[in-house]
Amino acid sequence: MRSRPGEVLIRVLAAAGVVAATVFAGPGVQAVGRTAGPQTADAGGGRTAADGGGRTGGAGVTGGGGRTADAGGVRTAGAGGAGAGGPTEPAGDGEADRVLFRFADERITESSGLAVSPTHEDVYYTHNDSEAGAVFFAVGGDGRTRAVFTLRGAGARDWEGMAVSKDPKTGRGVLWFADIGDNFDGAWPDVSVYKVAEPAALKDAVLPAVRYRFRYEDGGHNAEGVMVDPRSGRLHIVTKEFAGAVYAAPKRLRTGRVNVLRRVGSAPIMATDAAYAPDGSSFVVRTYISATVYRDFDEQLARVSMPPLEQAESIAYTADGRALLTGSEGADSPVHLVPLPDRVLEAVAPAPTPTPEGTARTEPAGPAGAVEDAGEDGEEDAGVPVSAVLLWLLVAVGATGVIVFIARRTG
Repeated sequence: MRSRPGEVLIRVLAAAGVVAATVFAGPGVQAVGRTAGPQTADAGGGRTAADGGGRTGGAGVTGGGGRTADAGGVRTAGAGGAGAGGPTEPAGDGEADRVLFRFADERITESSGLAVSPTHEDVYYTHNDSEAGAVFFAVGGDGRTRAVFTLRGAGARDWEGMAVSKDPKTGRGVLWFADIGDNFDGAWPDVSVYKVAEPAALKDAVLPAVRYRFRYEDGGHNAEGVMVDPRSGRLHIVTKEFAGAVYAAPKRLRTGRVNVLRRVGSAPIMATDAAYAPDGSSFVVRTYISATVYRDFDEQLARVSMPPLEQAESIAYTADGRALLTGSEGADSPVHLVPLPDRVLEAVAPAPTPTPEGTARTEPAGPAGAVEDAGEDGEEDAGVPVSAVLLWLLVAVGATGVIVFIARRTG
């Protein structure tokens, strides 16, 4: 749990990062922007904003309780996305991001993890950050809580993210809760991830959980992102550092000993969450500033600019894999739906079935590998330009001094 000066410092640093990315974004930073337009995308795939749970598209999102949320219907790329000063592309056939819903439950004040239920239609899971207890919420598409679940015997030192998968044998949903926060980068000898069978019924309950302990092969790290590859079932942790990285867990997890996480790729600076697409064709890493989509480790497809949020903490794919959901901490916090750019969807689309001989052939528009890289001139975009990092560090030093001064005056 953060102290008041610590919370102020974090927000100052996040704001500094947004300013730095906006001011210093250059040719080496390319974002995929959002354009205002009709809001028809939906997390379920194919449903318009006018249906389900009393929600309406356009200027607002009306929940079942009559609450109207401010929608991002006329929002364009700005300070909320890294590289806002660089070139942008229309996202999802010109559709704008929009507020899908807001968390109506007063108990959800620090939504840190977000996931779409793999078996319940129009149901989303979230949990609070820090010392809120081993509790998670099932929320409907109207933002109202459908059920609250407690994990039996589980700890909650610093829950930072969650992921979902499916049991390949039963088809039942599996939920993963990551107690992986470590603000001292190595203060804990190990971190934990809890595996829970998704409840079949959406009613309050206490659920059994399996705990897996982990340590990094190269020493302790602070982390907030967790994701599970649906093709292999392998768990991955994404660290939250200036030199972030993706770590893979062993294929077979063991409860009787500490599992070793091994580095498999790099990650953007200060990653706050990560998620795999439902079909495993791509994964996304969220930062305070933007989101980066990858085809594979260190194989970046695009930077997607995100809506400005109080404190960007979570990200997930929609059930159909065609859009991203992103959320924030804070009371009554919104969950935005951001359509993925067309070129990303084309890049990860399955290869066409070979045409039998003797039938007409249609040449594809181009191989998936021909998709334009997020960086220009063949340079890989590392997430934030170096100049922005330098500015961020300078602001961090100044902010630290201010916080220390305030703490001493008020102590």
